[in-house]
Amino acid sequence: MSFPEIVSRERWRAAREELRHREEAVRRAREALDAERRRLPMVEVDPEYVFEGGDGKATLLDLFEGRAQLVVHHFMFAPEWETGCPCCAAFLDQVGHLAHLRARNTSFAAVSRAPFTRILPFKARMGWAVPWFSSADSDFNRDFEATVEADGELVERAGVSCFLRDHDRVFHTYSLYDDGLDVLGTTAALLDLTALGRNPAGSDRLRLHDEYDY
Repeated sequence: MSFPEIVSRERWRAAREELRHREEAVRRAREALDAERRRLPMVEVDPEYVFEGGDGKATLLDLFEGRAQLVVHHFMFAPEWETGCPCCAAFLDQVGHLAHLRARNTSFAAVSRAPFTRILPFKARMGWAVPWFSSADSDFNRDFEATVEADGELVERAGVSCFLRDHDRVFHTYSLYDDGLDVLGTTAALLDLTALGRNPAGSDRLRLHDEYDY
């Protein structure tokens, strides 16, 4: 193992200050990129996708739970698999309490091609409370490129897709796949992917998750 160089406190402060300026430049660049993402055009979702969840059948509109936005985690779990993808599981472990998303008018759900009867025991094993739906009876995964064909076989892809609702009309605003998920895992990072951003109108400061009124 290679350790960093040992220096005086003064030299450390000087090196840290130099790095801080570079970090600030990266932060400003990221904020500009987030703003560009919010200006992306969107596509209306026409198909009537039907999912299966804990309360039975649900449409994509139902997954919004009445909120303006929806973030879908494309969780890799093929119909023939016994358990879900470990990398997707690690990502879902880091999502955190959904109260912070919901207080910003944003819902979250995981979606997989596995039948719900296989999702349910795995979800219980992992101790997750997030909404999780099966898309086994629809083309949702294919249409949003979470399942693609390669060499004649169907291949699962990890990803996140964001949707915006205008009354009963649903729009697809953004998707991110594979290694791009490495930068996510927090409420703020997920909100940065959405059309309304991390501070939509009417939202306020972060609170303890049991103190939100929404």
